[in-house]
Amino acid sequence: MKILDACCGSKMFWFDKEHESALYMDNRTLDTTLCDGRKLVVNPDVVADFKNMPFDDETFYLVIFDPPHLKNAGDTSYLKAKYGTLGPSWKDDIKQGLAECWRVLKENGTLIFKWNEEQVLFSDVKRLLPSKPIIGQRRGKTIWLVFFKE
Repeated sequence: MKILDACCGSKMFWFDKEHESALYMDNRTLDTTLCDGRKLVVNPDVVADFKNMPFDDETFYLVIFDPPHLKNAGDTSYLKAKYGTLGPSWKDDIKQGLAECWRVLKENGTLIFKWNEEQVLFSDVKRLLPSKPIIGQRRGKTIWLVFFKE
């Protein structure tokens, strides 16, 4: 079984970052040392845009979507380097990204969606969702949602 982690080429929340079933996708590669001396490596298996995924329909039983959530970040900031930023068409981008995640998700598959409300409230994102989540959790400003595709 292959698992798609879309938009998180840095593998930041995986316990087993080398799991044989995981396929990491991001729209960039990056290997840099930040101003505070921390190393940041983004090295996805697939470099692609989440709005146009290079996979056949119904490829994955599990898709994790962790898109950028910041509208504003300094050009050389750690947050921009690590997470990226949203453009002016962010609502369309997120809606299209979710539609792509749904497209590549197999029937009886699970989609996990992560959002952080640092700059964009979840209430502004909620109407973009492909269906109603079956479960979710809020921890501070971070929201995790789980969807099941019947």
